[in-house]
Amino acid sequence: MGAEECPKSLVTAQSVEWVERFWLWKFSGGALSDMKARDGDAFLILEKEWRTEIQ
Repeated sequence: MGAEECPKSLVTAQSVEWVERFWLWKFSGGALSDMKARDGDAFLILEKEWRTEIQ
């Protein structure tokens, strides 16, 4: 039995935007004081995953 349509990609425009915003934040100094708590939480999660990946 085969699939009749392609599965939805896990990488969305929204997830690409988060990664781009993360790198912008990281290269601009990584300050958390001027952002929403939701954004700061997301960036800290991405930072943790990035550090885990490079080890």
